[in-house]
Amino acid sequence: MFDNQTFQALVEANGLTGEVVASNSFIIEVKGLEGVRLGSQVLFEDGQRGMVREAYADKVILFNIDSEKMQPGTLAVVQNDVLSVPVGKELVGRVVSAMGEPLDGKGPVAAKEKSGIFNPAPGIMARSMLNEQLASGVSAVDMFFPVVLGQRIAILGDSKSGKSTFLSQLSASQEGTDRVVVYVLIGKRKVDIEMLLAGLRDSGAMEHTIVVLADIFDSLTQSYLAPYSACAMAENIWYGGRDTIIIYDDLSSHAEAYRQLSLLQEIDPGRDSYPGDIFYAHSSLLERAGKLLTTDKTLTALPVIITPNDDITAYLSTSIMSITDGQIIFDLGLFRKGIRPAVNAGLSVSRVGGQAQTGRQKRLSSTLFKKLAKYKQAEEFSHFGSSLSKEASIDLQTGKLIYAALQQPPEERHTLATQQLILETLLLGEGELEFDIPALKKEATERSAEAKEEADYDRIEKELLKKYSSPIKIVLKAGEKAPVTITGPEPGIKPPKTETEAEMDEAARKEKAAHAKS
Repeated sequence: MFDNQTFQALVEANGLTGEVVASNSFIIEVKGLEGVRLGSQVLFEDGQRGMVREAYADKVILFNIDSEKMQPGTLAVVQNDVLSVPVGKELVGRVVSAMGEPLDGKGPVAAKEKSGIFNPAPGIMARSMLNEQLASGVSAVDMFFPVVLGQRIAILGDSKSGKSTFLSQLSASQEGTDRVVVYVLIGKRKVDIEMLLAGLRDSGAMEHTIVVLADIFDSLTQSYLAPYSACAMAENIWYGGRDTIIIYDDLSSHAEAYRQLSLLQEIDPGRDSYPGDIFYAHSSLLERAGKLLTTDKTLTALPVIITPNDDITAYLSTSIMSITDGQIIFDLGLFRKGIRPAVNAGLSVSRVGGQAQTGRQKRLSSTLFKKLAKYKQAEEFSHFGSSLSKEASIDLQTGKLIYAALQQPPEERHTLATQQLILETLLLGEGELEFDIPALKKEATERSAEAKEEADYDRIEKELLKKYSSPIKIVLKAGEKAPVTITGPEPGIKPPKTETEAEMDEAARKEKAAHAKS
């Protein structure tokens, strides 16, 4: 039950007051509150809260933060000039609502500070160049599309294509660092929320993570506010001197909630029925990420977008791609083929990833891209059932080894050094050797701490190649003949004659002998 002493105190302190005259779901019309600022936080006498959305000469339009139920005649008073949430390191390890209220049963949040949620992004002169890689622990991302601390990179894909699994792996990989992860869940089902929270707890990631939750049964207003509230929590830790990563899972649900609120306001819908300012809503949020010039600390933003039927050309996904510095696309088709993680190497890109890589890492990434391109070409030729050339066979074998090394279950994570050792060792085989991939991964993980200099990598990789590689064995089926490779004659050696050529030569020899006798 709400104790209205707070309400009475605000009224007695001459706060701006008004009266509810109409309500339409989450949209409330209040008469009074003259001179109120947009974005102000309003408290109603029944304990519910609202946010000022529009102000006119004779009325004010608010979003109801707590529920759809509001009785006409309810009194309202301005509680704060800005909508604010609790912030601070005390939130780390907790699960909270979009308004910072505890949802994990661990008691009240002991945060001592509060912050507005619609904060401006740092100016260009306050920013620094991005130059340090954020290791996700997933080889298919770190080696091909490296994420940089302070970057904004979109995570796109259809439902159930492995996006949340990858983000959980990335969160868990920050263990042992001083980084904090802020994970925002917007419009999710209870079962999905429980699975994610269980995964974060099991991996130990919850120890350095703040989870901000607005599930599908919460108010539309909280689903709309959740990413801004979470960003305010992340900014406080970032400005306090720690690298922070914020995951928006997902902005498709956020846009849907905002669309519904706008339609309830009777605002004319724009493209795909989204509000006309949906691009601003997301760009103003994502622009808050970056790297500070004063402290060199970073806020990395990873917005998630659902792409039904793997269509990345829709309005929302293309808008997010235009705001961010790259995108990692998860392909449902690849996922169904058993390729995990199902990263689409042809469409994904990290526009600033190369700035954080060493020369050796850049050479490895370039080589891997070329090898996989040749593998795709050789794979297409192999479907015709004809014999492949030696070069095509090597390309096919190399590609299969690379894909086998990139396969990672959710609980498997590798450091950047481990990933380099595994993949460079495979490339040393030049497609003519077989490898014991699980054993290679295990020892590369154990020995990655030894790799400090270029010479260390070369030495360890040669030892791993010798220990875990073997010649390719050709297994023949019953009645099948071994493949015969037909090559041209060596220089200076005449090829053997055919039967026809031999018969012609014999006839010519007999004719010459008969002519000599006569």
